[in-house]
Amino acid sequence: MSSMMMRILLIEDDALIGNGIKVGLTKSGFSVDWFTDGKTGLQAIKSAPYDAVVLDLTLPGMDGMDILQQWRNEKIDTPVLILTARDTLNDRVTGLQRGADDYLCKPFALAEVIARLQALIRRRYGQANPIVEHSLVKFDPNSRKVSLQGKDIPLTTREYNLLELFMMNKERVLSRSFIEEKLYNWDDEVSSNALEVHIHNLRQKLGKQFIRTVHGVGYALGKNEE
Repeated sequence: MSSMMMRILLIEDDALIGNGIKVGLTKSGFSVDWFTDGKTGLQAIKSAPYDAVVLDLTLPGMDGMDILQQWRNEKIDTPVLILTARDTLNDRVTGLQRGADDYLCKPFALAEVIARLQALIRRRYGQANPIVEHSLVKFDPNSRKVSLQGKDIPLTTREYNLLELFMMNKERVLSRSFIEEKLYNWDDEVSSNALEVHIHNLRQKLGKQFIRTVHGVGYALGKNEE
């Protein structure tokens, strides 16, 4: 099972379930920040550029439904997958009305959590067709394959994750801090020139102009047709 290198906010107070989800998602290539308390989780969404949230409803400090309502009131539109033991139709309807994007009742299979998160993230980035093309490069997040003019290009995990970030944000100039926040967990030590090294390697493999430097701002996708 492959997944995009995406950053997930997990808010779940059950140590066993939370740990199982964190370990499983991390193995599938997600980066996970896990909080066990409602009020902390509510604020955490502002601390990093998350791609999706896995939200338990019954939490100490603040109920998951109230967290969700507050985020949506504040126009925070990050996709939210609710996990809950409350499986009545009424609860599901309320969750969706408050702005949840998807709903899973406990007990659930980890594979289903992963598949649903991938679907939410693809929808968010408008990637219903999973193969992304830019210039002469094709990128398939499902098989984790990258090709240049039809020829497969092997990438390291970090290079792949970096390329994915650019391909998912084609029209944007990405600041250095945004890229580093996405690629590294809080507990990773990032050497100051690690990003330049990865970008240099991608240019070597995909074309010198493929990632352009936007001076004073960051990096953006360029072209490699010349």
